[in-house]
Amino acid sequence: MNASTPETFADLGLHPELLAALTGLGYEEPTPIQREAIPLLLQGNDLIGQAATGTGKTAAFALPILHQLTEGRRGDEPSALVLVPTRELCVQVSEALHRYGKGRNARVLPIYGGQPIYRQLRELKRGVDVVVATPGRALDHVNRGTLNLDWISTVVLDEADEMLDMGFADDLEGILSAAPKKRQTVLFSATMPSRITKIARTYLTDPVRVEIEREQVAAGESPRVKQSAYIVPRAHKPAALGRILDVESPTAALVFCRTRAEVEFLAESLNGRGYRAEALHGGMDQNQRDRVMNRLRSEVADLIVATDVAARGLDVEQLTHVVNYDVPSAPESYMHRIGRVGRAGREGVAITLAEPREHRQLKTIERVTKHKIPVHKVPTVADLHARRLEATRAALEDILIAGDLGHVGVVVESLTDEYDVVEVAMAAVKLAHEAVAGPSDEDEIPDAAAPKDDGEGRGKGKTKGKTGPAGRSGPKERSRTGAAGTARVYVGAGRAGGVRPQDLVGAIAGETRLTGRDVGSIEITDRFSLVEVPADSVTEVVNALRATRIKGQKVQVRPDRDAPAAGGNPPSKPRGASTGKPPSKPRTKSAAKGAGKPSGKDSTRPRGGRS
Repeated sequence: MNASTPETFADLGLHPELLAALTGLGYEEPTPIQREAIPLLLQGNDLIGQAATGTGKTAAFALPILHQLTEGRRGDEPSALVLVPTRELCVQVSEALHRYGKGRNARVLPIYGGQPIYRQLRELKRGVDVVVATPGRALDHVNRGTLNLDWISTVVLDEADEMLDMGFADDLEGILSAAPKKRQTVLFSATMPSRITKIARTYLTDPVRVEIEREQVAAGESPRVKQSAYIVPRAHKPAALGRILDVESPTAALVFCRTRAEVEFLAESLNGRGYRAEALHGGMDQNQRDRVMNRLRSEVADLIVATDVAARGLDVEQLTHVVNYDVPSAPESYMHRIGRVGRAGREGVAITLAEPREHRQLKTIERVTKHKIPVHKVPTVADLHARRLEATRAALEDILIAGDLGHVGVVVESLTDEYDVVEVAMAAVKLAHEAVAGPSDEDEIPDAAAPKDDGEGRGKGKTKGKTGPAGRSGPKERSRTGAAGTARVYVGAGRAGGVRPQDLVGAIAGETRLTGRDVGSIEITDRFSLVEVPADSVTEVVNALRATRIKGQKVQVRPDRDAPAAGGNPPSKPRGASTGKPPSKPRTKSAAKGAGKPSGKDSTRPRGGRS
């Protein structure tokens, strides 16, 4: 280590009361980001800090803020403002500032949505030193005139990339524009997309950049976060997740899903498997979310199934596993998710369940993160039985070590008079195994091989020109010829809105439990579309599409009332025709072009739902 590099917190020149607090908390030496950032911040520099989640960024900006608090009586207006993306992170940062600044009598106030505003107004009026806030609520107070930024000397943007991802760019600009021009501005982020650079150029003055590379693992050593992936067909993902969790036996796990509906479904599924799972998503109010987190921290629950928005900024000490139920859409999201484990020197496991079509997204994440993600096979029934037997053996070993077996000795002695002692032991093990092993999962999960890439975005062996699943045509609308057990969904957007079949398939596959293979014929007109789906999934598809956007817009979605499922009889009145007037002439092949392949001799008949 360089002689000028601080080795202890005392070497950083911090106030003695801060050093005492750190010692009491068990902090022994600063992390790399703290060693680099704290001296620069104490000198008054603007700073851009990049380091992985869980490397000690909070203390890196909190300690300089607390060090610079004036002695004795302070004013009522805050001198520092810390902006964070989520309520959970707001509370965590506020608690950290309280712990570090206890000896300095630091007045720290968290401000976030979902908390009664009158409480925040009362504390702001009493006077605070540091405000930790989410951007939306902070800007609300600034506009009300209840948060005075005139005396702010330091502004910190913590997890700046996440704030931008969540749409806080305008709020951040509003707050930074209202703050004094002469101030210290600090920006911390795990990743540095171009939008961060733009903010830095606009609002930071000659910033010093500190970048801490991810810890490199020496040859022969295990990485702190062990990453792996499984290629699983979508229909088997709930069973595969349960199987993997059974084998991994996490102390506490966080499972990421894309949608609220998927969170609710998966939490219910895992509870049915015997886990204590809790759902966490943006549709829950703050009290509900706090109760969920408290149940995990108190070990009442051992799994949280959450959306990205709800899980941002979470820091749970006993968390051992993070599971991506779907491959994240961006490498940055992947890095934030797996950053929930392996924090502060602890080890963790990151698991990703990828559908065959998501294999290329995995490769993109590997390329950006420069880390190989090994792909494993889903544990077999035999693997599961072996793991459960191992759990039984461990439980029996604990009993043997604890002793106190005298009260059952008479049973063993009486049985060994008639049976071999080994057989008696085997019978006891079987009984114990059946008691602790839980329900048996006897169905094998089919192996889904990752598709091979031919260099042009198509899997080898597919029919030329076919880009959809199972050889279906991609850019063209599909035939309306359907099968029994299907129904159609009306989507109030069509060609005029730029809607293509792949947009509808992607929305359904991304927001529901269905896959692209489950979607049947698709008919797209200028103003609306009809999509064929399994009849028992209509409600799920309608609710999911209503909650999302198609081509960037909210559209009307409902079960198709005016036309039967594909393959049925045409309706009495074609959709789009004038009331009481039939089409002026029979529909021909040329008229049907682009709306689906006509079916032989019937191609001249008017088709239901089209005019």
